[in-house]
Amino acid sequence: MSELKHLVEKFIELDDNLNEKIEKELETSEELPDSFEEDNKSQIEELGEIYHEIEHQVFNEEFIIVSNAKSEEKEVVALIVSDEEDETEEFVIPVYTDEAEAEEAIALFKEQFGENEFECDKKVGSEIVADYSDDEGFIGLAINAPQWDFVIGGEDVHDCCE
Repeated sequence: MSELKHLVEKFIELDDNLNEKIEKELETSEELPDSFEEDNKSQIEELGEIYHEIEHQVFNEEFIIVSNAKSEEKEVVALIVSDEEDETEEFVIPVYTDEAEAEEAIALFKEQFGENEFECDKKVGSEIVADYSDDEGFIGLAINAPQWDFVIGGEDVHDCCE
């Protein structure tokens, strides 16, 4: 398993755990107690540290991207995340850490979009972000989507600490 995949899985697990704690607290009260943040400080800090490490990993990671092979121009599959009423159509680019994840996503895309043909290419995370950074609707990269519910913002992807 790649280091990035391991980090994302760990982040999702910690985040889910923290969200369960929040939900449990909100069952008995309309707001979180003042002590919640202090009581969960180490877990919140760990989430921040892991996310920061993911930002670095994504910058240099080589991903598999899926394109629609039937269109006139090669068109990378994008997932729309905005509501129909929104002025700007916001989207994420799904990227995959390995062939198995990409094939699983392609199977789902074929179910949704019929008999389209899809092809895979490899590209480094920083290049993908650079390709779409001028598009105001671009939000970021969805890692192993739709299997995971993890999006990293395009502006968060970077190589070095500031």
